[in-house]
Amino acid sequence: MHQSQSSNNTLTPMMRQFFSMKAKHPDALLLFRCGDFYETYCDDAVEASRILGLTLTRRNNGASAGAEMAGFPHHALDTYLPKLIRAGKRVAICDQLEDPKKKRAMIKGRKGLTEMDKMVKRGITELVTPGVAMSDNVLNYKENNFLAAVHFGKASCGISFLDISTGEFLTGQGSYDYVEKLIGNFSPKEVLYDKTRRKDFEQYFGTKLTVFELDDWVFTEQTARQKLLKHFGTKSLKGFGVEHLKDGIVASGAIMQYLELTQHTNINHITSLKRLEEEKYVRMDKFTIRSLELLQPMQEDGKSLLDVIDRTITPMGGRLLRRWMVFPLKDVRHINDRLDVVEYFFKAPDFRQVIDEQLHRVGDLERIISKVAVGRVTPREVVQLKTALQAIQPIKSACLYANNGSLKRLGEQMNLCESLRDRIEKEIQPDPPQLVSKGDVIAEGFSTELDQLRHISRGGKDYLLEIQQREAEKTGITSLKVGYNNVFGYYLEVRNTFKDHVPADWIRKQTLAQAERYITPELKQYEEKILGADEKILELEAQLFSELIVDMQEFIPQIQINANILAHIDCVLSFAKVSEDNAYVRPVVDDTTVLDIRQGRHAVIETQMPLGERYVPNDVYLDTEKQQVMMITGPNMAGKSALLRQTALIVLLAQMGCFVPAESARVGLVDKIFTRVGASDNLSLGESTFMVEMTEAADILNNVSSHSLVLFDELGRGTSTYDGISIAWAIVEYLHEHRGSQARTLFATHYHELNEMEKHFQRIKNYNVAVKEIGGKVIFLRKLTPGGSEHSFGIHVAEIAGMPRSIVRRANEVLKELEADNAEVGNAGKPKVENIGKDHDGIQLNIFQLDDPVLKQVRDEILGLDINNLTPVDALNKLNEIKKIVTGKSY
Repeated sequence: MHQSQSSNNTLTPMMRQFFSMKAKHPDALLLFRCGDFYETYCDDAVEASRILGLTLTRRNNGASAGAEMAGFPHHALDTYLPKLIRAGKRVAICDQLEDPKKKRAMIKGRKGLTEMDKMVKRGITELVTPGVAMSDNVLNYKENNFLAAVHFGKASCGISFLDISTGEFLTGQGSYDYVEKLIGNFSPKEVLYDKTRRKDFEQYFGTKLTVFELDDWVFTEQTARQKLLKHFGTKSLKGFGVEHLKDGIVASGAIMQYLELTQHTNINHITSLKRLEEEKYVRMDKFTIRSLELLQPMQEDGKSLLDVIDRTITPMGGRLLRRWMVFPLKDVRHINDRLDVVEYFFKAPDFRQVIDEQLHRVGDLERIISKVAVGRVTPREVVQLKTALQAIQPIKSACLYANNGSLKRLGEQMNLCESLRDRIEKEIQPDPPQLVSKGDVIAEGFSTELDQLRHISRGGKDYLLEIQQREAEKTGITSLKVGYNNVFGYYLEVRNTFKDHVPADWIRKQTLAQAERYITPELKQYEEKILGADEKILELEAQLFSELIVDMQEFIPQIQINANILAHIDCVLSFAKVSEDNAYVRPVVDDTTVLDIRQGRHAVIETQMPLGERYVPNDVYLDTEKQQVMMITGPNMAGKSALLRQTALIVLLAQMGCFVPAESARVGLVDKIFTRVGASDNLSLGESTFMVEMTEAADILNNVSSHSLVLFDELGRGTSTYDGISIAWAIVEYLHEHRGSQARTLFATHYHELNEMEKHFQRIKNYNVAVKEIGGKVIFLRKLTPGGSEHSFGIHVAEIAGMPRSIVRRANEVLKELEADNAEVGNAGKPKVENIGKDHDGIQLNIFQLDDPVLKQVRDEILGLDINNLTPVDALNKLNEIKKIVTGKSY
């Protein structure tokens, strides 16, 4: 802060108040409520103006005269707050805790008050951080908003995830590698860790995450356990199945401490702590998730697999599908349960229609009930909750009568919450405003007092006419009128000719020339009612709404279960829709190591084909007995990478429980999917392409099992040709020979020398992606055929790309000479990997052993001349260019 608090005594009272609030959360940007605005000052103002595009002004505040200031209207908080959070900022919201009007009325006339006494009380009502956000404007409706905590234990690393917007709370522990994968899969918006372990955190998890450091005392088992037991109201954590996860418990306790720190104390929607069960799901690292483009495409205009298969209707369905994608199942029974339901959606169109229609009525049930817990639910959301509960009735009935065991079980678990549904119907207007403060939230007929107040407020004039008529009849004063003024409120006006008829209990208040004005106890009583009615209406509506919200909190666990079941059904319905639209088939999933895909297609690319073109399907067969490694050669652009990726996507879809893009598919369970495709982000950290390739390849070889699926695409591009060939050979040999690591492998390469491996290793088979050469031009057939390819057609690709013709011509010449000199390469015996890449004399080939390339370039320049049309000036210029090639100087 520019402004130090040492000059506190010279500051205005309001700025003193600001600095005292700022001191509580110095690392947060403070939004200070001042009248109808949220204002920021000093460094906060500079930062806010930069992020939000606000005008930076200066304020005259005593000693802080000239301090920067930026602000926005309080009603625009939902517009500006998300921008600050997305920029990675922590935001403390400081609100007025009392009504300024009431404050002024209270201190009016009182003496001896200091300036601070006269100030409106303010306090920090919420600390919003990237990982702890509840506002719809901050949250992405199809994505979880996880806060994570990492604990560095002695034997393992603890990890915990919480989405406060849904109440989902998860924990686990394991190696740093395992925790890093979980962080990659869950993509937390903020990660907490012990501030004394910063170096360790950055070493294992990098510097790209949004983090917050906590004191080391937070990360102790005793503190963590106490926090969790107190919250859940249990004597142990055995009921959650996490009692033995000591490091996971510490991480979970740190999250609970952080909620306290950020003043998120209404958290009774966090009803359980679930264990992350690694053994249940396929293991994929962040490189695999990215290279297969599961969640995000690599190209801006591209599509991810999630984009293609996400046909979910509800937000919670969308969030669950995202989770299913990064955590495919490893249990044959559970996979087949999902596949059975997808198939049932095909067989029972009436059932499918009921589910589809009702899911459209549900909305974000999960986040609405979480808002009930924290007391931030709006009247409209309460009505949406009622609509969702009404939609559950036909869904439950349809599931109970379905001819499918899984659906019946889901139907039995759904809770209709009729009492809550009926109560909302009875108490809340069918179409209420967004805010309680707008009024007209509570339904007619629910509260007698409220109905009377509304009658008074709305029918005030009618009631006054009633009084006027009644009193005129009773007294015989035919000219009686009811009037109002600011001095003494409502009155009865009697013309002088009728003043003898005035009853004794009327009180005279004013005498005019032609009339007198009176008040009556009834009129006074009514006046109090009518003048205070609107204020009382708002107070009473807020009270009744608040009572309903408190009672709704009893239903949180049942509604969370409902939301989970609806999300599950929504995901499987999404599978059925995409399977029908894209002609997917049901895969056979079993415990073998056979992967037999007939006419498989790439789920994403086939949706992006130009009009009139169809994706060329291919067969892939892998097992651990006959054909463990498919060595795929073929030119660039022929479709090797697409073939590798489509195989992984078909396996992934099958193990998610979805139908697959193929004519038929048998998928022997895969426990881990590894891909080594292209260079990764580490390049920005200064590591070479080759170093990145080798690190990722080492990770594969150290973790692979006989049930894994391994995809290598062009390994070894980052080093010299013969180093690359040697390493690729050694890796494939290891995967083939090493017991326990004999994973099903697709190896796409442009090194034709690796085709020699088929002769020496029985389970390695050569394939190539077919091309046709017609009149010196290449046509890509994109069809996988047995056998290796003879050459790469790389020069043809260069030609297609528009490379200058002289370079293409020269490249062809160099290629012929290299091929002639290197005819023996690849004739290595099975164990003699060290001979790979050497010619028959044992000397590594060097391009500079050929004729002088400078002379060849000169020759090409001369041969390219059109002598007949060359002018003398052109000839001199050409001679100058040739001399420049030879000497490097221009004349």
